[in-house]
Amino acid sequence: MSLAMDIAYTSLAGAKPVNEDFAGAMLPEEGQEAMGVIAAIADGVSAGGLGRDAAQTSVTTLVRDYYGTPQSWDTPLALDRLITAQNAWLAASNRRSAPAVGLTTLTALVLRGAAWTLAHVGDTRAYLLREGQVTQLTVDHVMSRRDAPYQLTRVLGAEDPLVVDFMQGELQVGDVFILLSDGVHRSLRLRQLAEMAELAQAQAIADSLVQAAIRAGSHDNATALVVRVLGLMDATLPGAPRLPVPVRLNPGDVIDGLRVEERVADNGVRLLYRVHDQRSGQDYALKTLHPSRAYDADQLDALGHEAWLGRHLQHTGAAGSLRRLHAGPPGGKGQTALYLLYDWYPGETLAQMLARKHRFAPAQVVDLATQVLQALGRLHRQSVVHRDLQPTNLHLGTDGVLRLLDLGVALSGREPAALRELHAGTPSHVNPEQWGFALRAGGVDTSVPPEAPDAQSDLFAVGVTLYQLLTDGKLPYGEVLPYQSGRYYRDPQSPSRYNPEVPIWLDHVVLKAVARDKRQRFETAEEFLLALERGASRPLTAPPASPLMQRDPAFVWKLLFAVSALFNVLLIYWLLFLPK
Repeated sequence: MSLAMDIAYTSLAGAKPVNEDFAGAMLPEEGQEAMGVIAAIADGVSAGGLGRDAAQTSVTTLVRDYYGTPQSWDTPLALDRLITAQNAWLAASNRRSAPAVGLTTLTALVLRGAAWTLAHVGDTRAYLLREGQVTQLTVDHVMSRRDAPYQLTRVLGAEDPLVVDFMQGELQVGDVFILLSDGVHRSLRLRQLAEMAELAQAQAIADSLVQAAIRAGSHDNATALVVRVLGLMDATLPGAPRLPVPVRLNPGDVIDGLRVEERVADNGVRLLYRVHDQRSGQDYALKTLHPSRAYDADQLDALGHEAWLGRHLQHTGAAGSLRRLHAGPPGGKGQTALYLLYDWYPGETLAQMLARKHRFAPAQVVDLATQVLQALGRLHRQSVVHRDLQPTNLHLGTDGVLRLLDLGVALSGREPAALRELHAGTPSHVNPEQWGFALRAGGVDTSVPPEAPDAQSDLFAVGVTLYQLLTDGKLPYGEVLPYQSGRYYRDPQSPSRYNPEVPIWLDHVVLKAVARDKRQRFETAEEFLLALERGASRPLTAPPASPLMQRDPAFVWKLLFAVSALFNVLLIYWLLFLPK
């Protein structure tokens, strides 16, 4: 079902000569349906004289620019970036013309997929009518005193930085969202809101609320914006609930005109095939679920997220480092089964090159690292975390381009909850914080809760991969099995100890990338890339060695045990052999 809304608003000056309220909404253009619907209401602060200008520019800028943010951004992130930028502009304008003349409240609502998100500053309000019950979703930012009985404590344009309240929840068909200026909600009771929100049309609800507030004696502008949810958008892969998962395919089988050449990978959850289009003569990579997961809702959602993410990233600068995803079988044929179809590139993964004992020269490793970090920088700027960077997922094509494979567990802010909570990634490439490992002044603390993966997690995995390439497959902290937790009780050996061809400056870069302490590592892909580009001309200093107490937290107890054992041996010797 597509996202369907009934949206309307009513705004009257009421008892005031000028209406300083403003409301607006915008629907997505074709191709942007996944961004959802945005609506916003603002109430200009009249004491400054330009309250309406502040309210109008804040609403129009927000609803217009929202669709210019990356689709991979989480909704609160997009709203926060836009609102704080508008606040900074208003605050700068107000500083040049004291007292402040452009202040406004703001409440914005985004309905996206099957969720709603609110951003709120000031005393405009948002209510939700669901199953006959009206709930106030926002909290007024006001303070009452004797000398100032009603004073706003938070508005756009007063201070920079600004703290914005965010609220989120699940959408249901039939939900009614009501956004009101204080000229309406201060004049009506919650019971009246509930009665009027039961009306059949959004316009009728908005008109009734504003007229009721004016009849009740409102002394302010009166504005109501109403959004009724008529239908929700499927957040997963189009056709996922309808198309069947294909049976396990063998070489020679044909699906949608594509002949299977070989089964490339099978991890028990997903299958990857190399298929051949007999008409064009081109090869493709066909990715689907294992037949045993055909009814696994979490895996269906995860495959849908990968499809959405792949389509979105193709419209950004990250496309050159990823395999191109096709909308369906070549030639415009209808898709009869559930799968993703990617371009196929001849070449090898770095894991395959390591397996056949390819020896990577330091210069080649630096070139590969540069390509990986450039690709990661583009992903991270889209707020996407790959989460499973390792030699198996890095493919070096015969064209010399290194491509990132497998976005199946990537985080984008739009992933299903089950995928977000999954402890994904190759254990030996997972950063210590995800295991709940942290360094403290007194030693190692393993009692802290595990941290969620972030951009630094990808950079740590890149560091481990570079270490492998430079040392013929060795790992800085040893092999970690899937059912184990990583143990980081020692500093890694320098790569040059295993490979004398590694220059000292590259030693220091890799050791910084895989440092046990998060504070010693690179924070961004750009910082990591800059260190490689500078190379020996501006080398990094080697990360300091960890204190003995951090390398071995039980050292004191071991020392006491050794002293005690020695004392007991001497005592026994004295009792048995020395003269009494």
